[in-house]
Amino acid sequence: MSMCSPNRLAYLKKRRRRTRMVRFCQFMILFLFIGLWEGLARVGVIDAFLMSQPSRVWRTVANFANNNLLNHIGVTLFETVAGFAIGVVLGILIAFILWYSNFLAKVSEPFLVVLNALPKIALGPIIIIWVGAGMQAVIVMALAISLVVTVMEMLNGFRNTDAELIKMARTFGASRLQTFIKITFPSNLHTLFNCLKINIGLTLVGVIAGEFLVSRAGLGYLIVYGGQVFQMDLVMTSVIILAVVAALLYRMVVFLEWVVMRAVKGN
Repeated sequence: MSMCSPNRLAYLKKRRRRTRMVRFCQFMILFLFIGLWEGLARVGVIDAFLMSQPSRVWRTVANFANNNLLNHIGVTLFETVAGFAIGVVLGILIAFILWYSNFLAKVSEPFLVVLNALPKIALGPIIIIWVGAGMQAVIVMALAISLVVTVMEMLNGFRNTDAELIKMARTFGASRLQTFIKITFPSNLHTLFNCLKINIGLTLVGVIAGEFLVSRAGLGYLIVYGGQVFQMDLVMTSVIILAVVAALLYRMVVFLEWVVMRAVKGN
């Protein structure tokens, strides 16, 4: 059993104390916000009909059986996970092809820049006409927002891999594909997970944008529907649930990164 020095133990203790303090402050800010929101609504400073209030949001959540809330959450989660998974696989594959062929990379570079800058919501009507008005249109909208970012980030990471390592591998007779499998891709795991952390949020944005336009289910649909019939409790509940879903999906990516990095270091 290894022994830590007193300085090391003091540092770890200080670090744990700081982490607990950060968590405490975060929860306090959240509780104060909820309490202030509820209090101002009760005394009439803010209009509870227009701004809702935590107690009314809670009643809406508790009444999930009547408003089919769980089904809407499930639809949004499925669309997000499907779009995210497809976008990651396609993004890495396209980035690999462009890395493998410098000619294709040069040809496609201006198109990638334009597609990345293009407001994807403008493609909504085109996507609906192409793939139909349904869940598939929402998933394609999510792909349109996240795919180009994945391609550009991963391609940049592949290009910036340590040139000395690649040169050494090629000296020993490794093919370009072998250098990618053994050196380039493993060296960019941090790039991959940083990209995933960005893309999980972008995919969720794409899903909600798609649900605004075409869906008949999902949290985006509930937000639009609640706004149309002036059920602000439903709107605020959907927004809060959406924030919780976004945080949970992000934490899942962080956990996956921890598991993969631990496995890699173990090998």
